[in-house]
Amino acid sequence: MELRQLKYFLKAKELNNFTEAAKALYISQSTLSQQIKQLETELDTLLFNRIGKRISLTEAGERFAVFAQQSIKKAEEGKAMLMDLHNLQTGTLTIGVTLGLQHIFTKALLIFAERYPNIRIQAIFGASHRLVQNLENLEMDMVLVFNEVQDNPIYAYQPLFESPLAMVSSIHSPYANKKTITLKEMEKLPLLVATKGYSTDHVISKAFLQKALNPVFSMEINDIPTALTLVKTGNWHSILVQTSVSDKDLVTIPIADITQKRMAMLIQIKDAYEKKAMQLFKATLEACIAE
Repeated sequence: MELRQLKYFLKAKELNNFTEAAKALYISQSTLSQQIKQLETELDTLLFNRIGKRISLTEAGERFAVFAQQSIKKAEEGKAMLMDLHNLQTGTLTIGVTLGLQHIFTKALLIFAERYPNIRIQAIFGASHRLVQNLENLEMDMVLVFNEVQDNPIYAYQPLFESPLAMVSSIHSPYANKKTITLKEMEKLPLLVATKGYSTDHVISKAFLQKALNPVFSMEINDIPTALTLVKTGNWHSILVQTSVSDKDLVTIPIADITQKRMAMLIQIKDAYEKKAMQLFKATLEACIAE
């Protein structure tokens, strides 16, 4: 069994198509099919159902994929370890970042890239729960997310800072000078939800529900920069983690009814080898937060 065969198998699983997988791997379809067939022969088990040109994973294929991913990840960690032993500041870091933390991440990334130009960063933005799932699937080295629970034994949790939720408005809004605002006051305002379906939205919806209030969510956007651009027009207000906002044309107004704060965390697999590049990025991130 070769790592190459495992990579071919996982790419076919990802794309659910031998032809597309072969194109993505820059090999011929016949080579891909042959290698996967050899893998199945060695395992004495079919990994794919083949119906004409269509393929789907067998139950054995689904289960084997977990071990294939772990094998490739461990091999990559071994390579990274040897590179570190030779003091080579090269390699790739794959980091998942939730949308509400992209500002602090970008600040750290600029500093890190200037100091260590030979280290390649692959940043993937998304919802916290999806990024944590990607981490569990060994698709990322670490994730930077909002996460209040620390109950999964496979993860190493590093709390970074807490930040409250706030209403975000234009500096020209009649609410711009308010020290705090209540959910009742916000109920009839045109609200733009920048994180619909994310954990933040769950906190917001729960808070309104507990007060028996029915807010007007007139727009839903899953991209914070776009949401903030729209809020600056003065036509909408939004509810975000306070640290998500750093624009001079916007104000954040604390919400009196929501005392719960969001915890920003850096999460990684507990038993995975920690690359030197990861240690350096974590140190850079911590320094930016401390400023």
